[in-house]
Amino acid sequence: MKLFLPKQHGAWAMLIIPFWLGVITTGFTWQHIPFFIGWLFLYLATYPMLLLFKKKRKMEYRKWTIIYVIPAILLLLIPLWTRPSIIIFGFVMLPFFAINAYFSRINKERALINDFSAIFVFCLAGLSSSYLVNGDINTKEILASVACFLFFIGCTFYVKTQIREKKSQSFKYLSWCYHIFLFLIWLVLGYGFIALAFLSSLYRAIFFYGKPYSVKKIGILEIANSVIFFILMIVALI
Repeated sequence: MKLFLPKQHGAWAMLIIPFWLGVITTGFTWQHIPFFIGWLFLYLATYPMLLLFKKKRKMEYRKWTIIYVIPAILLLLIPLWTRPSIIIFGFVMLPFFAINAYFSRINKERALINDFSAIFVFCLAGLSSSYLVNGDINTKEILASVACFLFFIGCTFYVKTQIREKKSQSFKYLSWCYHIFLFLIWLVLGYGFIALAFLSSLYRAIFFYGKPYSVKKIGILEIANSVIFFILMIVALI
């Protein structure tokens, strides 16, 4: 049986990086393993679940939603048992899932608001992985989550300038200004290493703009950029 997997390859970085940066800010506990695997299955479940709102091939999408959501629930019961109050993060995610469901229903998944909503949920998962350990959130954990959110917003802008908005000059300058501003603001605030983590994104947004890259090559570049960001953020946070 061929697995039913999401087609948004960039989402895998969003799934991994915020969660494990959250772990790094507070320290690892064994419950993080079932928590992450459960989070992975929940992400896999949301893909067919959102497609259900299109009201097409409902039997197939329902089947895969059930296949993924059952292990997700079972695994997420472990961190929930460890820290019952962590369920608040699930409740906070629900309105953003509703936004994603709405855009799936009207067939506009590439809308910026939809992208921002999904990114916020992934970053919220990073906060929840931090919260699991001590039952609270401190400045470093918020900093990691905010940095992830801003980083993936920048990724969204760049990818759009290369594919869907590649003929839009206004979108190009929006992307360039955004990346320049992020780099400078981290420097001004005194977070030199975090600014360094955003430097490759700035370079990529400007100097790789307009290059005739295939979608596959853009994806590979984004993976490389995400790895650089992840490593430098680890250095900045420890």
